[in-house]
Amino acid sequence: MRDENLRLIAEHFKSKLTARDGQISVQGPTSEAESVRRVFVDLEALFRSKPEVSIADIRTILRLSGAVDESDPEVSGLEQHTSISVIETARGSIKTRGQMQEKYVRMIEKTSIVFSIGPAGTGKTYLAVAMAVSRFQQRMIDKIILVRPVVETGETLGFLPGDILEKVDPYFRPLYDALDEMLSRDRVRRFIDKGLIEIAPLAYMRGRTLSNAFVILDEAQNTTSGQMKMFLTRLGVGSTAVLTGDLTQVDLADPKSSGLLEAWELLQGIKGIGFVEFSEKDVVRHRLVADIIRAYQGENGNGTDN
Repeated sequence: MRDENLRLIAEHFKSKLTARDGQISVQGPTSEAESVRRVFVDLEALFRSKPEVSIADIRTILRLSGAVDESDPEVSGLEQHTSISVIETARGSIKTRGQMQEKYVRMIEKTSIVFSIGPAGTGKTYLAVAMAVSRFQQRMIDKIILVRPVVETGETLGFLPGDILEKVDPYFRPLYDALDEMLSRDRVRRFIDKGLIEIAPLAYMRGRTLSNAFVILDEAQNTTSGQMKMFLTRLGVGSTAVLTGDLTQVDLADPKSSGLLEAWELLQGIKGIGFVEFSEKDVVRHRLVADIIRAYQGENGNGTDN
C-alpha cells in the first residue's frame, strides 16, 4: 500500500498503522479494531476487482466503516455507488451493488437486529445469507438459523408427506439456493445434518433461546403481531437477527395486521436495532423486474400481486 494512502486511513483513527514487508500492523484501542479491520478487508477486495484504487475509493470505504463524518463536505460529493466486495464466502466474494446494499451490510455489522423491507430483487435475503455464511466461516457464530412464517393455503403441514424438512422445503427454496451458491450443496446438507444450519418454520421457534447464532426471518411481512414479538424475544447472547420482507406482499387475511409493519413502526429509535428500506430503484435482478414493480404500483397503487 502506498504511504499516502496509509496516512489517509490513519488520519481517521486513533490507532497507529504501520506497513512493513506487505503487512499492516495496528496498535491502538480495541474499541476501533473492528472498524480498522473492516477498512482493510474492503480495500483488499477492492484491489482485486479494480486495476487502480483512487483516493475517492478509499474515502468511500472510510465513510462506510463509520470513520468519516458523512456531513464532511469532502465526503458529500464522492461517488456513492462504488461496488465493494465486502463479504467472503467459501465459493467466492459477494459484492454490494449500490449505496443501499452497502448501508444494509454495514447495518448488519454494527447492530444486533436489522429490519429490511423492500421489493423483490433488492438483495435483502441474499446478502443476509451471505453475512451469515461469512460469520459462520470465521467462527464468530455457532450456527445459522433460517426461519419463515408458513402461510398455508388449503393444506396443513401436519397432513403433508415427509419429515419437517421435506414439508417446508418449497417455502425455503430461495434460502437453500443462496446457501448452495455460497457453500455448495453437499456442505449445506452436511451442516444441516450436524445441526449447524437449521431450517424451521416460525412456529418452531416458540420457547427457545437463540444464542451465538445468526438468525434470518425471511418473508417477515407474513408474521402476526404475536409471532413477531415471540421471534424477537428469542434472541440470546451473541446472536444477530435479520428480518426481511416486502410490505406490499402481505399474504395475511388482513394486511394491516402484519407483525413486520407493526414492529417497523413501534421499534424505531431503539439502540441496537437498525432499519433499511429498499425501493424499486435498488432492484439488482434483471432490469425488467424494476419496471414490472413500477407498473403494478401504478396499476393498483400498492404493488400487490393480486
